[in-house]
Amino acid sequence: MTGSELSALPPGSTIGILGGGQLGRMLSLAAARLGLRTHIFTPEAGSPASQVSDQTTVAEYTDLKAITDFAKSVDVVTYEFENVPSKTAISAAVAAPIFPPIEALDVAQDRLTEKTFISNTAGVPVAPFYEVNNEFDASRALKVLGGKCVLKTRRLGYDGKGQQIISSEDMCAPAFKALGGVPCIAEQFIPFVREVSVVGARSPSGQYSAYPLIENEHRNHILYQSVCPAANDSGQAQSYAQSIAETLDYVGVLAVEFFELEDGSLLVNEIAPRVHNSGHFSMDAGCTDQFELHIRAIAGWPLGNTMPTHVTEMTNLLGEDMTDWETLAGDPDTRLHIYGKADARPGRKMAHINRRKS
Repeated sequence: MTGSELSALPPGSTIGILGGGQLGRMLSLAAARLGLRTHIFTPEAGSPASQVSDQTTVAEYTDLKAITDFAKSVDVVTYEFENVPSKTAISAAVAAPIFPPIEALDVAQDRLTEKTFISNTAGVPVAPFYEVNNEFDASRALKVLGGKCVLKTRRLGYDGKGQQIISSEDMCAPAFKALGGVPCIAEQFIPFVREVSVVGARSPSGQYSAYPLIENEHRNHILYQSVCPAANDSGQAQSYAQSIAETLDYVGVLAVEFFELEDGSLLVNEIAPRVHNSGHFSMDAGCTDQFELHIRAIAGWPLGNTMPTHVTEMTNLLGEDMTDWETLAGDPDTRLHIYGKADARPGRKMAHINRRKS
């Protein structure tokens, strides 16, 4: 079944979610507000999403029979992370509609495929890049890309993992080996002035709606803080994001991350075919939050209002930051969202807070 053929799911329908983390949790809570049920598929017993969902299947993503049975029990399937195995997604799609489309997973799971699609097919600018399959390629990429580049694994990298900066010939071979000698992509090092993102959604009928520009601050390669609406929003980022969504015939929430250069121009860093950390501000911004927006889109409902009534600042709480939960909960200007994770490991996203700025 294609997006254009999907009729609106009535209240009481069931949303199947691949993944049991905090994004699945917040999707489940949003679905419940709309009178929709959720069924979580996750390898992890007692996952954050399972704590608030109607039903959970605990099985490995490689268990295709379990995936098929899960998909048969729901009205539509979605996912909370982009590294869903291809065979898993295909097996689910045989039994139920799956949104965002499998093509979006294919694009987002491989950085080379992603960059090629964004630049060549969607016609949106990215940093110059070069395919790297061996140490010689890494050396060649360094020369082609101007003497400084970021070497990244093509698959499974996140939050700064799977990346090495190289700026001299003698760094090339060690960097490639440090990344496991797997297929990589080298991207030109970009001296950006800020990192921004757009979180928007597209419905099966082609309706598109996005939040204003979001400005992001990363610390140790992990998102620390986001502010929306960001200053100096020309609208170009939203135009680029919509172009990518339409080219993919996308359904659901899509996040697009950009580097903004000194002259104000934008380069896409990466896309995420799911609800996104930088969109968490929307939960307390006086508009439809990104989780309800995604549920509305994949269920074929009209999209909600994405215009915040005020500036909102989102801050991630990692690991030991959670020891301050009681103080934060007592602050009348702070909204605390805790994910239900038992183990507060260093660097692990445990919760976030939203604060109204104006």
